Amino acid sequence: MWRASIPVCSGCWSCCHVFLAPNVAGPALAQNAEPPADWSAGVEVKKTPAEAKPSNTTVIERAEDAKTGTTLAGGQLKLVALLTADGQQIDQGLIWRVYQDAGDPLAKAKLIAEKREASPVLKLPPGEYTVNASFGRAHITRKVTLKPDAPSLEQFVLNAGGLRVTALVGGKKAPEGMATYALYADDRDQSDNRSPVMTGAKPNLIMRLNAGIYRIVSVYGDANARVEADVTVEAGKLTEANITHTAGKATFRLVTRAGGEALPDTHWTVLAANGDVIKESVGALPTHVLAPGDYTVLAKLGGLAFKRPFTVKDGETVTVEVLKEGGESPATSQEQQPSAGLTPADIDPSLEPSLEIKNP
Repeated sequence: MWRASIPVCSGCWSCCHVFLAPNVAGPALAQNAEPPADWSAGVEVKKTPAEAKPSNTTVIERAEDAKTGTTLAGGQLKLVALLTADGQQIDQGLIWRVYQDAGDPLAKAKLIAEKREASPVLKLPPGEYTVNASFGRAHITRKVTLKPDAPSLEQFVLNAGGLRVTALVGGKKAPEGMATYALYADDRDQSDNRSPVMTGAKPNLIMRLNAGIYRIVSVYGDANARVEADVTVEAGKLTEANITHTAGKATFRLVTRAGGEALPDTHWTVLAANGDVIKESVGALPTHVLAPGDYTVLAKLGGLAFKRPFTVKDGETVTVEVLKEGGESPATSQEQQPSAGLTPADIDPSLEPSLEIKNP
């Protein structure tokens, strides 16, 4: 059984909601905790009482107070970004892009400035501009208008949060380089496919994201040890998602006699119990990480195909030795056995993947 364990650990700010994947029953978990100091790369977002302002709090004057409270000169545009509407100013990790609107609605806007300062001040001619503020994968874009001889102070509220995904195997962090994950937004296209946010992401790194629901697809190894789960990222909070993988390793060798030397240039095809192709490779001793379950492997060499069923258990490493005798041509084998020699009785309907949310 494949399971995903997504507890809420001590790294999150307050409630970190975890939503189950479709057709999976289980509770959503929440836990209150103090925010860590690292996820926002120096951005302090912890709320403090109004009467006790910390020394690093930046008071942002609103645009309508510019005449009395700002030092901006006429025609200047100052940009500031907030993590949440009532949060603190973001003081690093920002990228600002300013585009000048073209007179023709069909024309492409021109990039006229790109700044990596926390609060850049730009001297621009009067007119309308499109400004994009990016903070990691979180971003916001809107239009601003700069009037003649009038300063403008524009605030951008990103409503951003953090997500850190940890891949676990056997109760421990997955070895480096063995696990990757993809992240998908909750919105869908006309074919009901989710929009990809990132692919090939490495675990244990904090991603800055717009608040919302995301689908995590985590893969351990190079085959089908895969877990999916939905998670909610809240503005101003860090969400910790712990994904637990179950998997084993299988090494394949084609031999002319038991215990003999593995034959090179062998083409291998690993089939699931229902006949689906899981993995293909070429070599004398290929090794693949597979989800626990029953499989059949086909070894092809010299125009002949040889097969053998095998089982993978969680945490185990197996060597599957295929004996080169009584082989069939691939064409004959496919004509007579469209499911790689498996009968309906060989297919175990209980081997369906499932997800389970646990609170450690």
